[in-house]
Amino acid sequence: MANENHRSPAEEASLMSHSPGTSNQNQPSSPKPMRLVQDLPDELVQAGWEKCWSKRENRPYYFNRFTNQSLWEMPVLGQHDVISDPLGLNAAPMPLEGGVADASVESKQRKRRFSEEVPPSSNSVKKPKADVPGNPAAQPVPSSPSIPGTSVLKAWCVSPEDKQQAALLRPTEVYWDLDIQTNAVIKQRAPSEVLSPHPEVELLRSQLILKLRQHYRELCQQREGIDPPRESFNRWMLERKVVDKGTDPLLPSDCEPVVSPSMFREIMNDIPIRLSRIKFREEAKRLLFKYAEAAKRLIESRSASPDSRKVVKWNVEDTFSWLRRDHSASKEDYMDRLEHLRKQCGPHVSAAAKDSVEGICSKIYYISLEYVKRIREKHLAILKENNISAEVEAPEVQDRLVYCYPVRLAIPSPPLPSVEMHMENNVACVRYKGEMVKVSRNYFSKLWLLYRYSCIDDSGFEKFLPRVWCLLRRYQMMFGVGLYEGTGLQGALPVHIFEALHKLFGVSFECFASPLNCYFKQYCSAFLDTDGYFGSRGPCLDFFPISGSFEANPPFCEELMDAMVSHFEKLLESSSEPLSFIVFIPEWRDPPTPALTRMEQSKFKRHQLILPAFDHEYRSGSQHVCKKEEMYYKAVHNTAVLFLQNSAGFAKWEPTPERLQELVAAYKHSGRTLSSSSSSSSSSSSSSSSTADKERELGREQSSSRETNPN
Repeated sequence: MANENHRSPAEEASLMSHSPGTSNQNQPSSPKPMRLVQDLPDELVQAGWEKCWSKRENRPYYFNRFTNQSLWEMPVLGQHDVISDPLGLNAAPMPLEGGVADASVESKQRKRRFSEEVPPSSNSVKKPKADVPGNPAAQPVPSSPSIPGTSVLKAWCVSPEDKQQAALLRPTEVYWDLDIQTNAVIKQRAPSEVLSPHPEVELLRSQLILKLRQHYRELCQQREGIDPPRESFNRWMLERKVVDKGTDPLLPSDCEPVVSPSMFREIMNDIPIRLSRIKFREEAKRLLFKYAEAAKRLIESRSASPDSRKVVKWNVEDTFSWLRRDHSASKEDYMDRLEHLRKQCGPHVSAAAKDSVEGICSKIYYISLEYVKRIREKHLAILKENNISAEVEAPEVQDRLVYCYPVRLAIPSPPLPSVEMHMENNVACVRYKGEMVKVSRNYFSKLWLLYRYSCIDDSGFEKFLPRVWCLLRRYQMMFGVGLYEGTGLQGALPVHIFEALHKLFGVSFECFASPLNCYFKQYCSAFLDTDGYFGSRGPCLDFFPISGSFEANPPFCEELMDAMVSHFEKLLESSSEPLSFIVFIPEWRDPPTPALTRMEQSKFKRHQLILPAFDHEYRSGSQHVCKKEEMYYKAVHNTAVLFLQNSAGFAKWEPTPERLQELVAAYKHSGRTLSSSSSSSSSSSSSSSSTADKERELGREQSSSRETNPN
C-alpha cells in the first residue's frame, strides 16, 4: 500500500544527503541583509524575497523578509515543499542571474532557515523575532498556503496573524541547541513497520500498565511481605526491552529467559526485609531485630531443608539472646552483628524464597504478554476501520551512506481524534478523554520545533497535539506517576557539558535521550513510534552508525549498560571511518558492574575520567515539568567518563590533556547556581529544602538496585 504519510526511500535519502556542518559558525546566520539591485521576478518580490550579498562568503544569497529564511539558490515557485524536501534537492533547477554560483559553490551547505518556519530557532532567546505575514491568503507564498502550526496557535486561543501572540510558541528558557547539525553517517534504511501511535491505543496501554504495576505490588506484599523495591518495575521494563522481540514498544512480550534477572535480583536483595541506610544507634538496633524476626518467620513458612531451618533458627535465637544481654552496644556493634547474621542466614533464606520470587517474575511477564495481545488487537481494529493494512511491502533501499535522519514509519497513520489543550500558569495541559498530561511552555515550544524539523506527514499540524499527548503519556507510564519516580533514570548532562563536548570532541548526537530531555535534535530514544515525529533515530541498540561523534548517558540499568558496551564495540570494530563514543556511567565498584569492567579493559578505551560524587550535576529527568530551581541535582555517586574510539576517531577527536582539562573545567559551572541566581531571595530557602528532598529521593533511586550493605 502506498504510504500517504511518509516519503519514498529515494526521497528520504535525498532529504538527508545534504552535508551538514558541525558548528554554527560554519553556517550563515539570520542576516541583516545588504541589499543588491533587485533582478528577481515580481512573484518572488511579492512573496518577500530579496537578493542580498554575503560579505563572509563573498557571494549573493536570497533572503525572505517575512520568514527570515535565507537560501544560496534562487527560490523556485510552486516546486519546493520544505516539509518533504527541506533542502530543495528535488526542486526543478532554475538558472541564477547576476553572479551565477558554480558547481563547487552549489555543493556548499545551504542556509538552515525554512521558508514557512514561524518562530526563529529556539536555541537563543536573543535572536530576532521572525515576522509572520499579516494575511497568509493575501501573500502569494507558493510553498505553503497557510502558516504551519495554525491549529496549535488556535488551540492556545492565539491569532496566527498576531506576531506578538505567536511568540507564545517561542521558549523563554532553553536547555538545548537544535541548530547543531549531525555528523553521524549511517546506511540508508527502510521505514519501520511499527504501528503509528494513536491516543485510543495509548490510553488502553496506560491503563493496562497501571494495572500491571498494581499486580506487581500485590504479589510482592502477599508472597514475600515486602513492598516492591523502588524503581524495580521501571528497571524491569528497561532490562526486558534489551532482549524483547515482541511488537509492543513498551510492554515485553517475547523474552528469553522469562524470569527477569533484574527483577529477581532486586526482590531477593529485599528479602527478608529491605536494609536501609543507618544513621543512629537505635535505628541499627531496630533493624537487626526486624531482620532476625523476618528471617525466622520466612524459614518457618517455606519448604526449606532441615539443615537450613536449623542454621537460621540457631543464629536468630543467638541474636535475640545477644540483644537482651548487651544493652550498651554501639551502632557499629549492631551493624557488625547484622552483617554476621546476613552471612549466616542469607544463603538459606534466599534458597527458601527462590521459587516464590521466580513465580512473581514469571507471572508479571505472562500478564504483560496478555496485555500486549489486547493492545495489538485494539490497534489493528482501528487500522481496519480506516481501511489501512498492517501488511506493507518492504521498499527497495539503496546501499549508500547518508547522514542520519529521523526514523520513518511504513504504515500510514489513521486519522487521530481531537485532543484538548489549555494553559495553566505557564504549563500546557493536554487532555484526552479526561486523562491529562502536562508539559511546561518552554518544553512545549521545544516539541513544536522538533516536530517542525522532523515530521513529514503533517504539514498542517493537525496531528501535533494527539501525538504530543501520546508521547507524554508514554513516558509518564514508563517511569511511573509517583513523586520524583523515574527522574533518575531520565537524568541528562548539564547544558554546559554538552556545549563543551560539541566544541572539544565534535559531539552532535545523543545515544540515550528523549524528545523531552535531548540537547541535540538528533538522538536515539526508547520509542521510535512516538518519538520519530520529534527527531528520534530509534533505539540505540538498533542504530548502526558508520561514523560520527556520540555521547552516551544510559539509564542506570546493568543489563542495558552491558548490552550498550557490546553494541559499541561491534560498531567500532566494523568501521574504519572516524567513530567516537563518550560514555557516562556510574562508578559502581561494590560489586563492579560488567559494563564498567568491560569498557576499562576494552582495546578501544582511549581515556577515562572519574567525577567525584556531589561534585558534579545532572539535569532532572522531570525537567519538562519541574520548577526552575529543581532543574539540576547533585550526583550521589562517582561518574566514570570513558572515551571509546577507533583509530580514525582517535585521530580526529583525541582526548588530549588540554581538551580534558577544559571538559573538567566545564563541570565547575553549576547549572543550579545559574538557575537560582534569577530567583528571588525570599523563595531561596523553600526551594533549597525542596531540592534537598529531591536529591535524597534521586539518591535512593540511583542506588537502590545496588544496595547490598546498609552501612
